[in-house]
Amino acid sequence: MSEQTCVIFGAGEYYADRPIVPEGAFVIAADGGLDHTRALSIRADVVIGDFDSLHGGRPADAEHTIALPSEKDDPDMLSALKVGWSHGCREFHIYGALGGRIDHTISGIQLMTLLAHYGGIGFLHGDGTIVTAICDGALSFPAHEAVPGRMVSVFSHADVSRGVNEPGLKYELIDGTLTSDTVQGVSNEFRSGVPAEINVHDGTLIVTFPAEAPTPSVTRYREFGGDLGALDTHVSPILVK
Repeated sequence: MSEQTCVIFGAGEYYADRPIVPEGAFVIAADGGLDHTRALSIRADVVIGDFDSLHGGRPADAEHTIALPSEKDDPDMLSALKVGWSHGCREFHIYGALGGRIDHTISGIQLMTLLAHYGGIGFLHGDGTIVTAICDGALSFPAHEAVPGRMVSVFSHADVSRGVNEPGLKYELIDGTLTSDTVQGVSNEFRSGVPAEINVHDGTLIVTFPAEAPTPSVTRYREFGGDLGALDTHVSPILVK
């Protein structure tokens, strides 16, 4: 199955930036994200959700709509990622998953690490910032004109992330160790005209960088297997009322 890019529209904040949909991308509207695709005149290939956050009318195209129960284990965004993954997508750009409810923001960041653990890559777009995650691999940024004061920050999602390097950034960490309960990689910067890389040889990093920076290329240091699994529309027994 050939890989393609997936763009997912969520129900959260969109700020002032217009979402970018690459040519040939697979587009998913997750629940209230359908309100945004309609407002932007963007056609979604699939609409999925329990529609508790949808303000407009429910989708009429039953063939391309996946209706989910309101009580379930998987949040709508994870269900959207699973649909994109099943269509061969391994690079995901998600709008409407940052800002608004803090629990939804944390959930979105957690899902970026889930993608990284299976060899995918996800980018959360919002308020001039992009959030992504990398596991046992590298994010390589080409040289570009960096805007002074625009921050690049790196956090360990794993308990311990070893072999962390940040060549080309203003503060060049070399063979560092980051932990999940210390803050050592915040408020770095790109340097104008200098390529940069953020890599980790054993662990998982959450990375934030300015939206105007070029999308990084991804190198993985090992083979990844498995997938996100099938759609889960059931409630765990421990959650049953």
